[in-house]
Amino acid sequence: MSNRSWFYAANGQQQGPYPEAQLRDLITRGAVGADTLVWTEGMSGWQRAGEIPGLVPGGSGPPAYAQPGGPPPVGAGSYAGGALSIDVSIWELLWRSIVFVIGMVLVIPSPWVATWYYRWVFSRLYVPGRPNLAFTGQPLDIWYVFIAIGVLTYVGSADLYYLQYLSIPIQAVLAWMVIRWIAANLSSNGQQLPIAFNGSALGYIGWQVLLYVSFITIVGWAWVVTAWMRWICRNIDGTRREVIFTASGLEVLWRTLVFVIASFFIIPIPWVLGWYARWYASQFALAERGTMANA
Repeated sequence: MSNRSWFYAANGQQQGPYPEAQLRDLITRGAVGADTLVWTEGMSGWQRAGEIPGLVPGGSGPPAYAQPGGPPPVGAGSYAGGALSIDVSIWELLWRSIVFVIGMVLVIPSPWVATWYYRWVFSRLYVPGRPNLAFTGQPLDIWYVFIAIGVLTYVGSADLYYLQYLSIPIQAVLAWMVIRWIAANLSSNGQQLPIAFNGSALGYIGWQVLLYVSFITIVGWAWVVTAWMRWICRNIDGTRREVIFTASGLEVLWRTLVFVIASFFIIPIPWVLGWYARWYASQFALAERGTMANA
């Protein structure tokens, strides 16, 4: 492998070829990361650097199968589908999440803080076949939605039960609008993606209400969340592959309980937050349309 020449993708452009020694130097300096797409002769397609055994410290993955010729076009997926993943450090995830919560509580900065947070999250998200994923939404696109969400954070402190119940469908509609906004503002390699979330507002309200009711069963909420995520995935259109949610209700239940219980002890929060975020992201995957996902 030491005599190979490597290519890597940056800003939607193919860079290289570079001798392996130079590529490793780029990795050391941070110019090439574990999520950067790379290719060398003998590989069937572009892969993340972290998936190449021995290339990135701590990285591992299946060996590439030989295929003659030059590198495929940047952005061409090396396989039809696969699980999503997120590459975040526990401390960065923690402080950014804290800033996000504070921004929502303060109401006025919520549109800017939310946009800033979503841009960071999607820049750290790896989607098979969609290199350099980015969120392109602007703070003032739906500023009124975030202001309303911020205001509703104070409803729970009100000693008026009817007001709290009334806020449930309102919160659902606001969350539905945020999801539609996010889906419509995703890009890959600088090109806008034709993605849309077409689930109905009424359907989203129904799931929100069902979630609240399911807490009566103590544990039933986990299966509601699982079914809800699958409904959301089924209503994502504009992609040549379908998005699926692979977690089972039992997995959602025990992992969420571990996260909540550990958070009561304060100190473990950064670690369990990173653990839970990485697991949750990995439960979303892309598959050829028509593939049945059983969980």
